[in-house]
Amino acid sequence: IDLTRFVKCPRCVRLQRQRAILYKRLKVPPAINQFTQALDRQTAIELLKLAQKYRPERRQEKQQRLLARAEKKAAGKGDVPTKRPPVLRAGVNTVTALVENKKAQLVVIAHDTDPIELVVFLPALCQKMGVPYCIIKGKARLGCLVHRKTCTTVAFTQVNEEDRGALAKLVEAVRTNYSDRYEEIRRHWGGKVLGPKSVAHIARPGKSKGQRT
Repeated sequence: IDLTRFVKCPRCVRLQRQRAILYKRLKVPPAINQFTQALDRQTAIELLKLAQKYRPERRQEKQQRLLARAEKKAAGKGDVPTKRPPVLRAGVNTVTALVENKKAQLVVIAHDTDPIELVVFLPALCQKMGVPYCIIKGKARLGCLVHRKTCTTVAFTQVNEEDRGALAKLVEAVRTNYSDRYEEIRRHWGGKVLGPKSVAHIARPGKSKGQRT
């Protein structure tokens, strides 16, 4: 006998399911509904593949680099500071400042940020400043790129010469899906999907929409 339905779900799973149902039933404003339109799978794979090359260094790697530099300086070989390599910039405040200064080349936002108010303004800001942006599934996927559990948003500021073509292709695809459709997206409301019981009740013959049994 399958007793799965009698098993008590963890609180986090229950909340996720309830939130998903509420988003379907209630009328969702366009500013929030736009986060349901995530990047397609193939483009997301290409984006993550490029982002893997620009992961920031870990704390241990930074300590080793600074230690090697200090040992070299102590040995009398001179202190030559290395040029900072291009890396992903992460965090809402950091990315917002980059967008306002028009230093970001591409902004990637997680679709499941909680609370959504943290990033709900970013698409409008990116559109106003002319910075291409996209929405990707999974804040944990962005977190892996910057050595964290989760991350709300990351931004490309610079890439190496050999990756400029790949970034240009991504930016073109992103502009087609988001920036060029911004006016359409910001007018599209979400939700208002009836549940199976309501659909079955309305579909019953001889019953009007407002009539109750």
